[in-house]
This record gives sequence, C-alpha cells and structure tokens, in this order.
Amino acid sequence: MGKTLAQKIFDSHEVDRPAAGVRVLSLDRVFCHEITTPIAINDLVAIGRDRVFDPGKIKAVIDHVSPAKDSKTAEQGKTLRDWARRMGIKDFFDIGENGVCHAIFPEKGFVRPGFTVIMGDSHTCTHGAFGAFAAGVGTTDLEVGILKGVCAFREPKTLKVEIDGTLRPGVFAKDVILTVIKKLTVNGATDQVIEFSGSAVDAMTMESRMTLCNMAIEAGATCGVCQPDMTTVEYLWPFVKDEFPSREAALEEYSKFRSDADAEYTRVLKIDAAAIEPVATVRYKPDQVESVRDLEGTKVDQVYIGSCTNGRLEDLRIVAAILKGRHIAPTVRAVVSPATSDIYRQALREGLLQIFADAGFCVTNATCGACLGMSNGVLANGEVCASTTNRNFNGRMGKGGMVHLMSPATAAATALAGYITNSELFKG
Repeated sequence: MGKTLAQKIFDSHEVDRPAAGVRVLSLDRVFCHEITTPIAINDLVAIGRDRVFDPGKIKAVIDHVSPAKDSKTAEQGKTLRDWARRMGIKDFFDIGENGVCHAIFPEKGFVRPGFTVIMGDSHTCTHGAFGAFAAGVGTTDLEVGILKGVCAFREPKTLKVEIDGTLRPGVFAKDVILTVIKKLTVNGATDQVIEFSGSAVDAMTMESRMTLCNMAIEAGATCGVCQPDMTTVEYLWPFVKDEFPSREAALEEYSKFRSDADAEYTRVLKIDAAAIEPVATVRYKPDQVESVRDLEGTKVDQVYIGSCTNGRLEDLRIVAAILKGRHIAPTVRAVVSPATSDIYRQALREGLLQIFADAGFCVTNATCGACLGMSNGVLANGEVCASTTNRNFNGRMGKGGMVHLMSPATAAATALAGYITNSELFKG
C-alpha cells in the first residue's frame, strides 16, 4: 500500500514512538509570535531552561497587535523581542519589517516541501500549501519544540478533497474552501490532514493554495496540504536556487513527498469546480455557508480586507481592480491591512494603496488586529462586518458583532454597495 504525503513526512522525521498511535517528530521550523510565545518563554525561564534547540530554525514576528495598543500588548512584544535577541534568533521581524505570521514566513522562503512546522497558532496549517506538515500547538508542545526541536503527534490520517474542473470567473480560493467546509462541517476532518488535489488546485497560485490550507482547521483538520509541483518550485526558487542545479532537479527532490497513487485515505470528497459560486458565511460557524446570491441585500457596517487568509498581493490586486474609480457606500466604513510590510510596499509601488484611499478605505500597516477583535477595526455590539478573514465565531471581531466571511472580490463589491452582493467579475 502506498503512502500519503503526511505519512512520508512522518516517516522521514520520526524520532520515537512513545505510545501506540503516537509519533515524536523532529522539527524543521518553530514559528513564534507575541501572543502565545511569551507564555512559553516565561515558563522556560521559570524552570531554568531559557534556551533554544537551534536559533536558525526558530522564526519570530510581532503581528497580532502591531503596533502595541496598550501596556499589556507592549509587554508581550517586549518579552518576545528580548528573547529573540537573547537567543540569537536572527529571523525576528519587528514593527515596520513585520507581517502576519502565516504570510511573512512563506514570503521569506522559510517553508519547504517535506518540512515539519509548529506554532502556537491554529492557522499554522497554512504552510501545508507547500507540501509540508504544519500544525498549531498548545503552550506545552511549543515549549518542548523551542527547547528540544521535537513534537509528538498522533499517527496521520488523511482525508482527500479532489476539486476538478475550472472555476468560473469571479470564483476564488476563498469560495472553494468555504464550500469544502460546508460539505465537511466543522468537525468533518477532526484529527486528520486534508489533502487538496485535482485540476482546479493544480491551476491555483501558491497564494490561493495558502488560502485553502489556511482554513483547513475550520473543518477540524490538523493540517491542510497541497502536493508540491512546479508552481511550488517557482515560488521557492529565489530561496533554493543555490541548492539545486535546475528547477527540474528541485521538483524531482520535492516530488518524493507527493502522495502515492495507491495511498489510502479515510475519505475522498469530490467537488466539481465549475459548480462552485461565490459564497459567504452566516451566523457563527464556518460551515454555515450560503451563496452570495441568496444573501444579496444583507446590510453591513464594515468591510475588512486582510489577514493570513486573504491579505496577500494577489488579493489586494483583485480588490483594487474592482474599486478603481469608485467609492464605498456612505453607510459603511472599510479597512484594508496588507498582510506584510513587503506587500504594503509593493502595493504602494503599484498604486493599489492610492486606489484604496481614493475609494474611502482606511489603509493600515500589516497586523492581525481586527481579525480576532484586538485592534484596527473592532466591531461594536450589533454591527455587521463583511470580512476576508477566517473565523465568524460569535464575538470574534468584537463583542456582539456579526462576521460574514467571503472572498476579497465579494468584499470589495459589498463595500461599494453597502450590502452583500456579488462582484461584477462573477458570471453566473
């Protein structure tokens, strides 16, 4: 019997099997940010183990509240900042050079096919887009990872989602993953890896694949993964070109982690890409999804574009194309947060930020901020937000607020109309 991508990674990284169904893996990367890591840092200091297994494999960023909004968040940033300096962690990204963790770490080329990655953040599954096994972990596992460079996981089981065909104009990766979550439900992939495959996935950019994998956790999955291919190689080539004689050689090496044709899956979900249309969430669970067509006219108070799901340059270009020469409705306020400082700079060079400003958007620096109701766009009680983020939990963006998750294109169209509506890009 063949093996899945996840099984191959587990086999190549196994250090120990301490109990039935449990495997300890060596880690290629430990990612850190200022919200969850300071707890681990302070605990390690308290027990006399203020050290790291390998400063070159640890990457850190201040991103959730950037810049700090109060004394508590300032202290969290200081703890991470001081620790990074103390441990000699050179890949630390501070205010002005930072970005949302799951956007800046791929942008810097830190994730490769076959890697194992952990972070104290549930959306670490984003990095599986590169053919890596990447999982969000709790404080104890994070501490062990920082100290010893290992982490324990259950034996990997993989659920395969095959998306074949061609997406219709105006339908994007966000629509795809919301459709998948609706079909699987929020518990449908619990303790499993979701492997995204099919011709529609093969045709996606790395940015779009990251959007898919980012929300695998919303179906309960440990990780979402895509098969490494030439698209993966092209994205990584600036970072790996000195390691391989050619792109083809890199592809051959990375293809060792592709799932075998006879690999065994817990389930195979087949989806016709052509049948997918723009969708958005309703109520307070990511699997409560309806077509934008059916939600037409639902009024919103705020539109938010950004986050580790849809704040990349690809997303900003889509939004700018819709907004150019237009202005948001007078009944809404709109916020756009480019996902990294580099994306901000590129958007500035391309004139995208000018388009946003002219359209009436508030343009902020790179931050997670509003996504989890911490800063830069928190909702008031009873307010409604059309958002490109990844969670619509009750109170997620502010106590008593309602969040409708949608694609950047739908969010842009909604900002112009003042209510949920399809973008003119959708031909359905």
